[in-house]
Amino acid sequence: MSQAAQPTGPGPAGGSRPPRQPGARDDDWVTGGVTFAGVLMVCSGVLAVLQGIAAVVGDHVYVRIGAYVYKMTLTGWGTIHIILGALVLGTGIGLLKDETWARFTGLILAALSLIAQFLFLPYAPLWSVIVMALDVFVIWALASRQEAAAA
Repeated sequence: MSQAAQPTGPGPAGGSRPPRQPGARDDDWVTGGVTFAGVLMVCSGVLAVLQGIAAVVGDHVYVRIGAYVYKMTLTGWGTIHIILGALVLGTGIGLLKDETWARFTGLILAALSLIAQFLFLPYAPLWSVIVMALDVFVIWALASRQEAAAA
């Protein structure tokens, strides 16, 4: 865990502060954001798998829609949600273990989830908007984390 960086120069009492370390970061809250993004990805992955199962098994769960440009059978959407959810779940676990591959993979999967939820919008509007907002946060948290500079 990194310590908060202190600016150099005289301190408030006239003393001097320790010099800033090259690898120190002021944004430790972003690291916490990445951990939270990992937790969100685990929860989102589980819920996407359940959402997919509901679409495959019980076609009567979701609203029937009329003409829609991206219309697909609910079995097709369910399969997409199950596969994507399992991948998001695994990547979320990788993020919580601080695996290096998980950040880049998480960015891609969160973007794919965002697109899938947008296309699924007519079937479950409120839920899709909520998951899209969570995906945007996950993308932001994973994209804003900076690796500490090697000393």
